[in-house]
Amino acid sequence: MRVALFATCVNDALYPSTAIATVRLLERLGVDVDFPAAQTCCGQPQFNTGYRRETEPLVRRTARAFAGYDHVVTPSGSCVAMIRDNYPRIGARAAAEGRGEELADAAASLVPHVYELTEFLVDVLGVTDTGAYFPHTVTYHPSCHGLRMLGLGDRPRRLLQAVRGLELIELPGAEECCGFGGTFAVKNPDVSEAMGADKVRNALSTGAGVLCGADNACLMHIGGMLRRQDAPQRTLHLAEILASTEEEPLV
Repeated sequence: MRVALFATCVNDALYPSTAIATVRLLERLGVDVDFPAAQTCCGQPQFNTGYRRETEPLVRRTARAFAGYDHVVTPSGSCVAMIRDNYPRIGARAAAEGRGEELADAAASLVPHVYELTEFLVDVLGVTDTGAYFPHTVTYHPSCHGLRMLGLGDRPRRLLQAVRGLELIELPGAEECCGFGGTFAVKNPDVSEAMGADKVRNALSTGAGVLCGADNACLMHIGGMLRRQDAPQRTLHLAEILASTEEEPLV
């Protein structure tokens, strides 16, 4: 099994600990992980802002970077949703405009192999107990892309419930958006802030020490608001919890 890590640009630039934790977790489960150096942004910021043509080179580059791997695993439902949902649309649009099948072929070669981390653990490896140990109270925020576009369902919760020492507390209004939404937060800051305030209020009401999620973009938004309030709760990516063991605690 040839497995590649798609770190994502957000994790590479701001949260490298999440990518490191993902590799550590997968290797502990017996997976050999490669890191193709040619990988870069999936193109989601450009596409969501309306720059479809500018996204096309990133479709080609991403498909080339991960060619030949059995599975491509990433700790970001947002980026997986971009590849699965929008790459085929971009390819079909280019073909409809008479610009050939290259982009459609690139999307078709990549999409079936891309997995969000919890999907890969549960559906491909058949694992819910990763051998993790994390003696803290945790509440889980499901990001919109993972919840609605990927249909991750209870996979993240099943993984968290198997962690020794962890007490999982349900988050009120869990399915409500945190307000980040990528460029949405930039274009609509007042609405974004109000949505984030609701999420923070619900998260703090649980009394949990850690707010966990599977997308660092959401955690960046929520975590920033928590820090500005000097709140006692911290944010942490799911991969870092699952990678932590009693012998080698990550956090």
